[in-house]
Amino acid sequence: MKRVVVGLSGGVDSSVTAYLLQQQGYEVIGLFMKNWHDDSVTISDECPWLEDSNDAMIVADKLGIPFQTVDLSEEYKERIVDYMFNEYENGRTPNPDVLCNREIKFDVFMKIALGLGADYVATGHYCRKGIIEKDGKEIYQLLAGIDNNKDQSYFLCQLSQEQLAKTLFPIGELTKPEVRAIAAEAGLITAEKKDSQGLCFIGKVRLPEFLQQKLKPKEGVIVEVPDSIETYHKAVPEFQTKEEELSFYAAKPTYHLADGKVVGKHHGAHYFTKGQRKGLNVGGTVEPLFVIDTDVEENVIYTGQGKMHPGLYRRTLFVKDEELHWVREDLALKDGETMEVMSRIRYRQPLQKAIVYKTEGGAYVDFEAPQSAITEGQFVAMYIADELVGSGVIS
Repeated sequence: MKRVVVGLSGGVDSSVTAYLLQQQGYEVIGLFMKNWHDDSVTISDECPWLEDSNDAMIVADKLGIPFQTVDLSEEYKERIVDYMFNEYENGRTPNPDVLCNREIKFDVFMKIALGLGADYVATGHYCRKGIIEKDGKEIYQLLAGIDNNKDQSYFLCQLSQEQLAKTLFPIGELTKPEVRAIAAEAGLITAEKKDSQGLCFIGKVRLPEFLQQKLKPKEGVIVEVPDSIETYHKAVPEFQTKEEELSFYAAKPTYHLADGKVVGKHHGAHYFTKGQRKGLNVGGTVEPLFVIDTDVEENVIYTGQGKMHPGLYRRTLFVKDEELHWVREDLALKDGETMEVMSRIRYRQPLQKAIVYKTEGGAYVDFEAPQSAITEGQFVAMYIADELVGSGVIS
């Protein structure tokens, strides 16, 4: 019997993961990750982790598997929360869920599991693992989940071959309704439990309030930039090289106060992100205002009217070498090489056609159609058919 440690989160997906593995004859151990108890950053009066750990314990008890809670709050604060604050402070928008998977679940947690003699770690992610042989060695594939609505491969875009080798995703072949039906049939308490919307394993968090605990509010102005400014109507130069063209389309506009008019005030540019519409509290415009850029140095938010505003769109993005990651190391591009991919720049975004151009110092992802709100600090994920082959932090 191979031993599997399941990250039991107190939700239906991880509960069914444990149940299915048990049915398949594995020796299953349930571990609940406690990632938060810093009261200086109060999140809400509810204490979701207590309720969740309780539900996880009841599920383990029902299945008759060993269960314990591991406290990873120190590592979580260091690797995720401090990183988040730092990124927001520098005007980038991090993705804590992608990081939590890379740094916590499939690193710190995995090491604990392997220390317990586990052969594998399993999670309730909606994605699949494939194994192919190439040049006599096994290569692991990260494949999208069968349930298009729920596919979570994007959140795992930073996993490595070593991590995939030790991982199982038992519910990747199922749809959410099927998972709930299995839970109900097995009499698991989590069968009808709502999905958590919170930060990965912290629970319910309202981001502005969360950030305000560490990043102090600072009043600044909101500027509305009309779509008629010269920046959007520059003549396209003649390019000598493909790289010149990519660099031109990847460049984001630089805005100045003189480009528009002041239409309101805000409490800190670092609380806002590109493409954001909520929280601006500016009325009287024909179409709603969207954030097109934030300047954290000058503490200015630049906005444009309507979701078709040219300030929201760019065709090309760049990823620096040190932030480029290949899940499929055997497919990694060398300088000068290209790859046709389907790509997304946020979770749940429909896949978009793009070409990856590897150049010295990084890679350009050039989309067939301009993309809305390409945001620094977020991850771009690259797929070939239903396989996620690589990813990178948008710079």
